[in-house]
Amino acid sequence: MHLQIDGLHKHFPTREGTLVALKDINMHVETGELVCAVGASGSGKSTLLRLVAGLDFPTSGNITVDGVEVTGPGSDRGMVFQRYTLYPWMNVQKNVEFGLKLQGIPKNDRRERASYYLEVVGLSQFAKSFPKELSGGMKQRVAIARSLATQPKILLMDEPFGALDIQTKETMQQFLLEIWQRAKATILMITHDVEEAVFLSQRIYVLSARPGTIQQELKISLPATRDYTIKRQMKFHNYVDEIMDLLRDKLTEFPLAV
Repeated sequence: MHLQIDGLHKHFPTREGTLVALKDINMHVETGELVCAVGASGSGKSTLLRLVAGLDFPTSGNITVDGVEVTGPGSDRGMVFQRYTLYPWMNVQKNVEFGLKLQGIPKNDRRERASYYLEVVGLSQFAKSFPKELSGGMKQRVAIARSLATQPKILLMDEPFGALDIQTKETMQQFLLEIWQRAKATILMITHDVEEAVFLSQRIYVLSARPGTIQQELKISLPATRDYTIKRQMKFHNYVDEIMDLLRDKLTEFPLAV
């Protein structure tokens, strides 16, 4: 899998004129990587992910997955949103099967595959439960299982833990690393949480605020197998400080962009 973004620009018309949301974005994600794009409000993070998902279109530039241009949504890209987007009238099993049904997967095959991914995310015993009966973290696990079940080439995650309390958020971060390794997934995630990005990522793209541009690409040289204790290490804090300094410098330059 190779995601390539070249010379990407995105403009929005407003009453005051043209708003430049993204400017000259160049980035890539390779097979098996977990990459984060981090930035403050106004950096165009969600816009970037929507463009990769094919939910919106660039003003200029192009996005390709394995050399094929992104022109709309596709089964090669799975999406996990901050809000859980589960169907309340469907139980957990049916929610996970839903994307497979849209793909025309036979009933028995989609049941088997959905059951497998529920086991992967540790929710097999809740297959018959409905979303209202689940905690926030459990709902997000179902959303991740649903996306993984369609076996996309790349999983796109839009601040997936932003709505969770701090304890659940940390648990879900650890869970995501375990899923990433177990499912051999390729993930592009956006977040405003710098510590989260450092904890999860192999590489990080730091976005400036409006217009969103790539300030720097950082390779995170921490062990692939991580737990919360790594957050106590000086190397971890050095990465966090470096990214925070980049974000602060740009916000000082453009204080109204926040």
